[in-house]
Amino acid sequence: MANSTLPVFKKIYIDQCSENSEVAARVRSLYPAEIIEVVDAGFLNSQRGPMTAEEFNLSKQTLLLTEFKGQFFKRCPGATQKKTLTCCNYHVLNLGSQCNMNCSYCYLQSYLNTKMSLIYTNIDQALEELKAMIAEFPNHPFRVGTGEIIDSLSLDEITLYSRKLIEFFKQYPKWVLEFKTKSAKVDQFLDLKGADNIVVSWSINPPYVIDREEHGTARFHERIAAAKKCRDQGYKLAFHIDPMIYHPEWKENYGFLVDEITREFTPEEVQIISIGTLRYQPEQRHMMRDRFGVNSLVVGAEMFPSEGNKLRYDATLRGEMLSFVFKRLKSKNEKWNAFFCMETPETWISALEKVPMQIPELKDMFKPLPTVPNS
Repeated sequence: MANSTLPVFKKIYIDQCSENSEVAARVRSLYPAEIIEVVDAGFLNSQRGPMTAEEFNLSKQTLLLTEFKGQFFKRCPGATQKKTLTCCNYHVLNLGSQCNMNCSYCYLQSYLNTKMSLIYTNIDQALEELKAMIAEFPNHPFRVGTGEIIDSLSLDEITLYSRKLIEFFKQYPKWVLEFKTKSAKVDQFLDLKGADNIVVSWSINPPYVIDREEHGTARFHERIAAAKKCRDQGYKLAFHIDPMIYHPEWKENYGFLVDEITREFTPEEVQIISIGTLRYQPEQRHMMRDRFGVNSLVVGAEMFPSEGNKLRYDATLRGEMLSFVFKRLKSKNEKWNAFFCMETPETWISALEKVPMQIPELKDMFKPLPTVPNS
């Protein structure tokens, strides 16, 4: 491989429909020809189905370039559970599937059914969808993230999609674009000037949790350094302290995390900080145990059935953990803008004695927006 910093793949397939795409040309320039193979249109369907732990591991090492046939732009899954969860009106733009990093708690372990990683090569179709939505709702401040079922930036050296998206969203300042990542891959777009509606965000945990549970990701200090690079180029930032993972020293470690963020950045530089606790589908537990063993903080946690058919910590513990981080942020500066992600109104009231619509700085984020067709 010409560049040792590139994501590692043992095999790369190119669907015939994507053979002449810009991404396919980049892949051919970056990876050895002997690991690249062109396949016909039926290949993807032959790779679908439930995965064993070993097949899931292998899916991270195999890549397929193909076109996406469905709708790119959709509401965040939290919006489908409005009766039980408070939703921040987030929307997602999926430009691929699977993650080349390896977090023990990753929800993709119970979600994906394709035995390889996917990059969708028809980004121009995605941009056309966005243009149509912007024409219909030009004055609504939609927040759009690209990191739902694939990390926003960990494969961006291959696609360079960040560059197209940044230039596109600069034309529509009322809409906000967010890249969400656990990587430090930002150099490929830093020559482009930032804008107030372009947010680069990091899912982040204390070093103790990253080292134990977030395998193959950028280390804590690498994420902070990448965020500082983006800030210095005029980009807005966000942090997602999610999922918080319980362990005996959780207060000490999450206190350190808050202290580091508030020492390195100002509330004006960080658009939002979301806070959430560990949650996952019950069927995911056996996959996590097979892949990470019983010593994982995630696998060994005591969890209970809860909202959205997910396993979660006891409600009292959740409230304590969320409240701890929120109040520590506010103790540093009242201007820090933070909210709870994928949580119930009851948890908000337990932790803060308020729901989002009663918090002035959060009202605009949580008020209802128009429904996206077919989302």
